[in-house]
Amino acid sequence: MLKQSLLVGLSAVLAGCVHGGWTLSEGQHPQAYQAKVTRVVGGKFLLFLPAGFQAHGKTRYPLLIFLHGSGEAGDDLEKVKVHGPPEFVGSRPDFPFVVASPQSPSDRDFDPVALNLMLDELLARLPIDKDRVYLTGLSLGGMWSYGWASLNPERFAAIAPVCGSWKTADACKLKNVPVWAFHGAKDDAVPIADDEAMIAAIKACGGNAKLSVYPDVGHNVWDPAYAEPQLYDWLLNQHRHAATK
Repeated sequence: MLKQSLLVGLSAVLAGCVHGGWTLSEGQHPQAYQAKVTRVVGGKFLLFLPAGFQAHGKTRYPLLIFLHGSGEAGDDLEKVKVHGPPEFVGSRPDFPFVVASPQSPSDRDFDPVALNLMLDELLARLPIDKDRVYLTGLSLGGMWSYGWASLNPERFAAIAPVCGSWKTADACKLKNVPVWAFHGAKDDAVPIADDEAMIAAIKACGGNAKLSVYPDVGHNVWDPAYAEPQLYDWLLNQHRHAATK
């Protein structure tokens, strides 16, 4: 399995704080300041390339991005292999997707700026079908599957959040992105009610969303979800909605 690292500097113009316009008299007055800053953004990820992959051939490959859970955050990429697609692709050379599995240094959030830069690099370096870019993740990664896609719905053909949730105020942003979510009915870490509310809100906006519930499963719904063969067929049948391009 190939490993790549990404270090990208944002091309912002560095400028000093804006001076002037302040009220400089006795007492308390509202003031404002503004500046442009440069932030270096980078990250590490696992990259799986399927059997027969040709970087310079005519084939355009579907891309599956996997976002891990909070327990796999840090700087040890081996931890990312414990669940989901990175766990099994090493023994599945016929898996038809290019798979990118980024690692967040934080166990609280993924950085959508870093994620977008990684995706930009993947699209620039590899023969990816831009109309078949898919996103999935579990727990923290399930939440950010909703979150990243709601920030950039134009980038994804479909998402598959696993034991995730997100704020329903963003649901309508996903109306053109098909969603297949998975949740355990006995999940005491990420309540299923939050996921149900998100799916219902997406449907209310006219979106294509469904939730598979495992009645006797708790938080670890990722094992049965990622073992669901219909999931990958479903993903491959989804293409970016014309309205999101």
